[in-house]
Amino acid sequence: MASHTPQPGTQTAYPDHIDAAVLKVAGVVVLGAIMSILDITVVNVALPTFQHVFSDGGTPIAYSHVAWTVTGYTLALATVIPMTGWAADRFGTKRLYMTAILLFTAGSALCATANSIDVLIAFRVVQGLGGGMLMPLGMTIMTHAAGPHRMGRLMAILGVPMLLGPIMGPILGGWLIQIASWHWIFLINVPLGVAALIYAFLVLEKDAPEPSESFDVIGMLMMSPGLALFLYGVSSLPGHGGDFGNTHVWLPALVGLALMAAFVWWSFRPQHPLLDLRLLANRNLAVSLATMFLFAGAFFGGLLLVPTYFQEVRGESTLHAGLLVAPQGLGAMMTMPIAGRLSDRIPIGRIVPVGIALIIIGMFGLTQITDTTSYGVIIAVLVVMGWGMGATMMPIMTTALRTLRPHEVARGSTLLNINQQIASSCGVATMSVVLTNNLQGARGLPDAARAFAHTYWVAWAVIVVALFVSLLLPRRHEATAPTQGEDDEVPAMPII
Repeated sequence: MASHTPQPGTQTAYPDHIDAAVLKVAGVVVLGAIMSILDITVVNVALPTFQHVFSDGGTPIAYSHVAWTVTGYTLALATVIPMTGWAADRFGTKRLYMTAILLFTAGSALCATANSIDVLIAFRVVQGLGGGMLMPLGMTIMTHAAGPHRMGRLMAILGVPMLLGPIMGPILGGWLIQIASWHWIFLINVPLGVAALIYAFLVLEKDAPEPSESFDVIGMLMMSPGLALFLYGVSSLPGHGGDFGNTHVWLPALVGLALMAAFVWWSFRPQHPLLDLRLLANRNLAVSLATMFLFAGAFFGGLLLVPTYFQEVRGESTLHAGLLVAPQGLGAMMTMPIAGRLSDRIPIGRIVPVGIALIIIGMFGLTQITDTTSYGVIIAVLVVMGWGMGATMMPIMTTALRTLRPHEVARGSTLLNINQQIASSCGVATMSVVLTNNLQGARGLPDAARAFAHTYWVAWAVIVVALFVSLLLPRRHEATAPTQGEDDEVPAMPII
């Protein structure tokens, strides 16, 4: 295969058309993206199953505990995303990409062997450490193979798994659990991973590692453990009767907060910090990050509960629960391309608030659910929320990066992706704790349904705050930063 990877000190001539060599590389990247993104959503429908199969003495495990199978995975994603660029320079993109596939596949196989919920959570972290590198590495590999001027056309290919993940993940997870067992939502990744590993070995060109900037080890040792300890303390609340004064609650939460505060202080000191918080001086980026954090925390945290409602309150099978959640992804698929085109013509401050308003309408519908609410109403609500999500996610990413200078784009993109994953982790942990507290003392299905509705009021309130913040986004056409050159850093693709 003819290589299009630029070598140091040379300029590569890229053809204008999408040739077979680039399509082969795109196949590798898409396969890796599908594995990573599907595994973010495929587990959502399995949480009630985990509550029962890992139960102690027949008593289901607290929902806030099993939700750590999602929280742990997204925290692992947030951990490795900022170190991917440094590791690619040091070890080479092909070698690192294959290592990421191997780690993800091994983590998947280990998850299927778990004999307790805590072991499963630990193996999900291993899986996330591999999965978190696949998307940003894939973007780097694609840009080197295709050249920046052909990336617009290739984004349509790379966007497929992003659109299909929220639709196919719950359906695939529900189907596998129903026809086989929960183990297969992880085992299915093994043959896919082996195929991706062989494919990558045969197709990807070997590149020469060129170590560049130093890695912020101190920052990494503060950020991820700090966030994990804080969320662990919060998640321990239901198990200790909601008592904030319990040592198992306040101590890890306080240590976590201290580590995160130290991380923020430290981030302004090294030349190449783990996360470049200096970029927050850009008002556009700062407002985008705040909007994204509130939106992602409420949206993804709230959406996690929907399959559980269908199974625990309405008595649906895992497959039916997955099918009933799919309309949200279909709604996002309808509006995401439209919002992408409008982002080039209309100021983002006139698009994102509309998307968030749609989510507010949909989320309000979920605050009204009972144990007898019509499925037609719930599906309509999920479609509206999907419309809102499709009109919100990409425009926020677009406006955040548009006014950054070329050499800042990669660091700004990393900041946005980390922000999204941390928001999802916080949202999942918070909503699962609120639901677990509301379910305590519930007698019968009507009470259980009210517990879900009350939890959605929390998510609704956060989304309302996100709407007010989004009004600070640019409402006039922005001054665009200079065009990115071929040798500039490559932005990481958002992970949904």
